Amino acid sequence: MSKPAWIIVGAGFTGAVVAERIASVLDERVLVVDRRDHIAGNAYDYRGENGLLIHKYGPHIFHTNSKRVWDYLSRFTEWRNYFHKVLGHIDGQLVPVPFNLNSIAQLFPSGMADRLSEKLVARYGFGTKVPILKMRADADEDLKFLSDYVYRKVFETYTLKQWELRPEELDPSVSARVPVHVSRDDRYFQDSYQAMPVDGYTAMFRKILNHQNISVELSTNYKDVCGDFKSARVIYTGPIDEYFNYSHGQLPYRSLQFKHVPYSQEFAFPVGTVNYPNEFDFTRVTETKHLTGDRGPLSLLTQEYPEAYVPGTNEPYYPIPTTATSEALRPYRNLARELDGQVWFAGRLGDYAYYNMDQACARAIALFDKQIAPVRQNGGRGQASRLA
Repeated sequence: MSKPAWIIVGAGFTGAVVAERIASVLDERVLVVDRRDHIAGNAYDYRGENGLLIHKYGPHIFHTNSKRVWDYLSRFTEWRNYFHKVLGHIDGQLVPVPFNLNSIAQLFPSGMADRLSEKLVARYGFGTKVPILKMRADADEDLKFLSDYVYRKVFETYTLKQWELRPEELDPSVSARVPVHVSRDDRYFQDSYQAMPVDGYTAMFRKILNHQNISVELSTNYKDVCGDFKSARVIYTGPIDEYFNYSHGQLPYRSLQFKHVPYSQEFAFPVGTVNYPNEFDFTRVTETKHLTGDRGPLSLLTQEYPEAYVPGTNEPYYPIPTTATSEALRPYRNLARELDGQVWFAGRLGDYAYYNMDQACARAIALFDKQIAPVRQNGGRGQASRLA
């Protein structure tokens, strides 16, 4: 492969999709580098010794309302329809999460459950989703009781374990990701498209990156190769503060440790994931066979243990969305704008944003369509914003 016109740092969703777009549409050479020894980023999966597909970095369930994202990824994989369901261990019972009318019926005496459900429907409407912090502000005595119960039993302790912060200290978008559902729909997501890649995520990424204009170098640090291709433009999907050598301080992230535990029976759980908001050090346990469709006499359970991110020790999984971190990000955004179209930052770590997989894919497509392609078609002239 001749000298690349582009270096893309990170072979996860954002990096791989941008690489494919540049290679296919612009017919330009792309070098994708990743410091890990595999493609697919945190969506990486592989076959374990017992033949089961393992999600190394925890469960990844694809869901989206974007037909464009769905159609794009469908070029690189067939899908297995899958509706993810989650149970929460609450007061000694396994109840549907997100909390809904079925959860109420299971946890409370029938008369009380009926009264609470009727008031929820009357107040918010059947089929709606209500953020827990909004519900806590309700003046009705019964709904206040219910919201306080759900807050304590489902949100508060889980959030403390996951983030080491209380729900009120985080951006409201975090608690809004798992609202109370005023319905009996036990699916964790209600998106129009919900499925799993038939052969797994890694196989899908291989096809995305399988282009004559794309070269991939793994176990490679960007700083070790950037000097060899000084004229190349860069898409950087790693931590934005790391790129600038933490010149304005280290941005906070949350990390995770995963423990993959063999299970000697066909299934341990009736659903894909069980959350433990109040007990144990882990937040949830996932039985990946439900997700992948694997069958056989054995199973595998993946436990997730949240922890603080320490550079060089573990991985930065989640930017921490608070008012303080928004302010801490500002000087790095300003530095990014000074790079005059030579470097673009994107993805969960590059944008310092809490993206789902489909959002990371959509971000990559939008970055190419709105910024990269117009600049290249203009001969590289003109102002380009690196942070949409």
